[in-house]
Amino acid sequence: MMLRLICVCLLLISRVEAGELVLGASKADAQASVGCLFPMGGRGGIYGQDSVVGIKLAFERLQQPSISYPPIRVLVADSSSKASKAARQVRDFVRKDGVRFICGVVNSSIALQVAEVAEEEKIFFIGTDHASSKLTSGKARDYYFRVSNNAQQSMQAAALYIKEKFNKDARAKPLRLAYIGPDYDYGYQAWRDLRDRLDYEGVNYQVETVLWPKLYEPDYSSYLRALVDKKVDLVVNALWGGDLVAFIQQANQTTLFKHARFANFDTGGNYEVLAALGEDMPAGLILSSRHHNNWPETDYNRWFVERFHELTGRYPSYAAEGAYSGILAISEALRLAGPEASDEDVRKAFSSLRLKLPEDPDGFVSFMNPLNHQLQQVIAIGETIPDHRFLPARMMLGNWMIYHPSLSEQAEPK
Repeated sequence: MMLRLICVCLLLISRVEAGELVLGASKADAQASVGCLFPMGGRGGIYGQDSVVGIKLAFERLQQPSISYPPIRVLVADSSSKASKAARQVRDFVRKDGVRFICGVVNSSIALQVAEVAEEEKIFFIGTDHASSKLTSGKARDYYFRVSNNAQQSMQAAALYIKEKFNKDARAKPLRLAYIGPDYDYGYQAWRDLRDRLDYEGVNYQVETVLWPKLYEPDYSSYLRALVDKKVDLVVNALWGGDLVAFIQQANQTTLFKHARFANFDTGGNYEVLAALGEDMPAGLILSSRHHNNWPETDYNRWFVERFHELTGRYPSYAAEGAYSGILAISEALRLAGPEASDEDVRKAFSSLRLKLPEDPDGFVSFMNPLNHQLQQVIAIGETIPDHRFLPARMMLGNWMIYHPSLSEQAEPK
């Protein structure tokens, strides 16, 4: 037991080599190397910082004595949220560090470019955070697998939620809908995915306005005026991170939240947003996220959240569980295929992956769809309610509606 604790403590010690953060096994001991790309500063810096802690927690989990995993070395580089820099870093990882796997990437536009470089270099790219469904649409990419739910999955659940809560009777008057999303691939795909699924579900709706603020927009006043001026029943917002925080802070100075119901079905329930807003987070907003600190209420999720808090003094954003999932996925694929396995055998291992994660409710295990290389997960949508257990957040989500993957598209009120 003492030896195991010593090993865990050693794994939690980070090293810096050639300007990169290095975790896990030493270069001499590692049977595979992984290069991770995250923003480590600026508006998106919390995603990178939380991802590093998520990776450390993954190494703790991999120390369980019942299963032996090949030792891996993880190098973390700061992408600075720049596509050209990220593409260069991938090539450097391959040629200088001999990595076989890339993981991470927050921004969907950057992920699209990294995926192209990964295909050229014939290395596996394990997406842990970005959510555009473009990367898992059409023919599956040979070297790309995503281990967090994408916007298409979130919008499938959103359409079911809207049908249940707003449009039970398709013969009734149409739901008046407004959409505001970031002016790049993620925002476009999320809007397309939502409309496709609303149509599929037979929801009677009409679009009143669609707005496209640029990423990192500092002033949303003109967009807020446009939303308030329209007679709408539901505003669907696809902004994320600091942009969503700024939007809600500015919306609090208007009548928007009295004017219409407000929803963000993919990233709005991220703890980062709840914590940043604190008392400024209104009650009754409809939100979801890729991981929740207070759902599911399982021993596994409690361990993940509480252990993260022990290490950092704060609670995790969803980026932490994304990076955690990425390292577990790579380790499990190597365990199944063997560290010296061919790319085809590693691909087969990823394609049939089953991975128990903190976000999985009892009785469910996340599993990979072999047709599009997208992990299938349960999505929980809730409403903001007062909850002071996870300060500085003053609102958490409750009144849950739970949506299983497409094999069982039934909502279970909780």
